[in-house]
Amino acid sequence: MNPINKQPISGIGYDFIPKQFLPKGKDEYYLRNKQNRSGINYRKLSALEIEVLVRNRNTSDNWNNILVSDAFNPELVKNCKFFGLVRIGKLEPYYLEFHSVKLQVGLYNSTIISCDFGDNVVIDNVHYLSHYIIGNEVIITNVHEMGTTNYAKFGNGILKQGEEEKIRIWLEVCNENAGRKIIPFNGMLPGDAWLWSRNRDNEQLQEKLKEFTENKFDKLRGYYGKVGDRTVIKSCDIIKDVWIGSDAYLKGANKLKNLTINSSPQASSQIGEGCELVNGIIGEGCRIFYGVKAVRFYMASHSQLKYGARLINSYLGNNATISCCEVLNSLIFPAHEQHHNNSFLCAATVMGQSNIAAGATLGSNHNSRSADGEMIAGRGFWPGLCVSIKHNSRFASYTLLAKGDYPAELNIPFPFSLVSNDTANDQLVVMPGYWFMYNMYALARNAWKYIDRDKRTDKTQHLEYDFFAPDSMNEVMHALQLMEQYAGKKALTENIDTVEIPAGIFENSKRKIVVLKTSKSYHAFKELIIYYAVEQLLQFAATVNYKTADELFSQLPKKQKRSEWVNVGGQLIPVAELNQLKQKIVAGKIKSWDAVHAFYAAQAKQYPQQKLQHALSCLFELTGTTKLTKETYSSYLQSYLATKIWMVEGIASSREKDYSSLFRKMMYETEAELEAVTGKLKENSFILQQQEELKKTKAVVQKMIKLSRL
Repeated sequence: MNPINKQPISGIGYDFIPKQFLPKGKDEYYLRNKQNRSGINYRKLSALEIEVLVRNRNTSDNWNNILVSDAFNPELVKNCKFFGLVRIGKLEPYYLEFHSVKLQVGLYNSTIISCDFGDNVVIDNVHYLSHYIIGNEVIITNVHEMGTTNYAKFGNGILKQGEEEKIRIWLEVCNENAGRKIIPFNGMLPGDAWLWSRNRDNEQLQEKLKEFTENKFDKLRGYYGKVGDRTVIKSCDIIKDVWIGSDAYLKGANKLKNLTINSSPQASSQIGEGCELVNGIIGEGCRIFYGVKAVRFYMASHSQLKYGARLINSYLGNNATISCCEVLNSLIFPAHEQHHNNSFLCAATVMGQSNIAAGATLGSNHNSRSADGEMIAGRGFWPGLCVSIKHNSRFASYTLLAKGDYPAELNIPFPFSLVSNDTANDQLVVMPGYWFMYNMYALARNAWKYIDRDKRTDKTQHLEYDFFAPDSMNEVMHALQLMEQYAGKKALTENIDTVEIPAGIFENSKRKIVVLKTSKSYHAFKELIIYYAVEQLLQFAATVNYKTADELFSQLPKKQKRSEWVNVGGQLIPVAELNQLKQKIVAGKIKSWDAVHAFYAAQAKQYPQQKLQHALSCLFELTGTTKLTKETYSSYLQSYLATKIWMVEGIASSREKDYSSLFRKMMYETEAELEAVTGKLKENSFILQQQEELKKTKAVVQKMIKLSRL
């Protein structure tokens, strides 16, 4: 039986806060009055204004509880039912227009319970509007139900007075068994989600992070929902316990419940037709359209859900897009792309700059007795069409998986590799360095486009998009060691192509593991380490004063040992620094999420110097030296320039294949038609940009080589 309570009509709009939760000496409006920062001076209605309101078919349980500003116009309020304390700002004879829809300022055909309104709002045909504070020039039209409960949490995983722990909202990220669950809170950065989801054996740290979250909010009941200035809400069914920022646009949503929708004039958020969103937090500048279903979720700023996408128990990082597909129990770092209806991602940590192709089924099968498998993919993860992989699997940075059903768990330590499932020969095939050898255009352009598309207004976390970075270069160093281990250092100099890896290391099976292009990738990786070091050195040289090479060398970091790094939500941080953060949190020296965010900001400032130190330590470890000399510096500069030329030529030649392939050209009657459709290769803006950059680099390097000879 439905628990329908029958109460006197005089109770509508009053006693919002249950008496047992009302502080002594406070009335039910004390939190509402703190929330309303409009600055409007409200007064009671005049007898004439009440007469006009009644004539316009408005009713109120008590006209003395309708308060208005001095610029209130009663003629602009028609056919409304008022209950409880209602405060109305300026109403002037204008209309508001948005996307060609023109609506007269005022309150019309609505039931309004205990709400505050700013100046010149449009409230039209809202069947039930309860306990909201509405900003200036807001449009709300054709909404069935919009209300706030006294225990509203607006998507944050907190508890209110009198609530039991079992009702708390958690995000069960990374693992379906809830063993890595985290508590969402407004302002949670990708690094926060990662930090909390890991370190599960550190109970003190876990408890401190929970305390940080609890301390961001109070347990008081009675907060009203808010709608920021210039927000437009039209043709929505149910909006319950939703906090909405300014300049947002909500149209045609089916159900929005227990949400924070951050939005601002600089980064407007939009929610479109058929969406159903429950228990979530949405960052500034997000777009959610066309039948999206999201439950227990966090969308960081400037991310998108479109075309029936399903996001459940997951954190989606900044500047990411998910369309049409299903994502469950996942932690996704910034710059993620997943566009296809039959893509499936489950129980995964995907570390950004990733692209999931059609038919990919990542985490389709658990290889244990319960649903507790996981997948971790480094930056640049790219599974191809119809890829199927099993838990548990782990991939180094910039791993490309060729189409195939991978029958067992994978552990791929080689970065920039192409992985193939060779069913004909029943073997796993790995080609390290594939991107540099065959698809330089995509690798370089992706790094550029992620920087170009980073629309964040809050850049507390420095996101690394360069494929030459401490995480990927540590993997390159490890790959060199593995190649020497399995092929032999001497053999690698003899241009061997194929090396077999013992079974059970890269794949949890007894079949062969074959590494292709071994010598070529070995030498390429060594060149990349030199390139990485010189690139960082040149960037450093552009920021300091020096007259000789020795003066430049004297300003370089003195530390020699290569450090371990970790990807913390898209921000690369040395493991030693991260360990200190965790120790300070446990010791009580860091006491809030704001302090954790200050740590991210401090690390971002130190990152260029740390990256330079890391690059030089990689170089010294590779070459077996301990310092730069003029002779070695000149040699490294020449090697760097040769690699730069090779990379820029690779960018152009890999793109040129799209113009020379017969199977590409057969779509067009003439060369002119091809260029009209795809653009002219010689006018490709990215290639031209890279070639122009190469000219500048040549000039800089030649100058540095001359300097090293003085």
